[in-house]
Amino acid sequence: MIKDNLQEIRSQIPEGVTLVAVSKTKPNEMLMEAYEAGQRIFGENRVPELVEKFEALPKDIEWHMIGHLQRNKVKYIAPFVHLIHGVDSYRLLEEINKQAEKNNRTQPILLQFHIAQESTKFGFDWEEVSEMLNSAEYQEMRGIACHGVMGMATFTEDEKQIRSEFQKLKNYFDRLKASFFQNSNEFKEISMGMSGDFQIAIEEGSTMVRVGSSIFGSRN
Repeated sequence: MIKDNLQEIRSQIPEGVTLVAVSKTKPNEMLMEAYEAGQRIFGENRVPELVEKFEALPKDIEWHMIGHLQRNKVKYIAPFVHLIHGVDSYRLLEEINKQAEKNNRTQPILLQFHIAQESTKFGFDWEEVSEMLNSAEYQEMRGIACHGVMGMATFTEDEKQIRSEFQKLKNYFDRLKASFFQNSNEFKEISMGMSGDFQIAIEEGSTMVRVGSSIFGSRN
């Protein structure tokens, strides 16, 4: 079933768009089914579960931290996490930088913008990011590499609203690229789109989609 689901989703994703299989709450057996079907990129949103899976599963898996990350948990994933999607505060960025330096790593991250109408979702606004990237403190950070942006649309049936929120994130990406990252080849990711809206996200410029229930079935 998982293999078939993966094939179905891959057939809908153009070349150049990365599929992150969102495996949170799923047992290792299900991840191994996806792994055996060729999937190597998995997304988790809870640090203890991510660490357990990293230790138990094949070492060529690329682990993405996709949920809200608390500062006191960064140290547990700092040695191995491939990409942190949800950097939503300056203090979190500071902690990631600190832990990356301790591990002699440069940690790829995405800046999370608040694009939804729901207050429960996390993320920066434009002014906060602009101020942060202009700061001397940010310029001195050697443990992080900003690879792009991430955002989550409002949970709604209104396709027009979802589309306009994704357009907003693409606009933020374009402005950041022009203002701060014009010489950075690695600043290229727009992580947006999940099981219910990834096709709209791709149409609006997503380079990375986070799909869980369409691969593994509904949440446990």
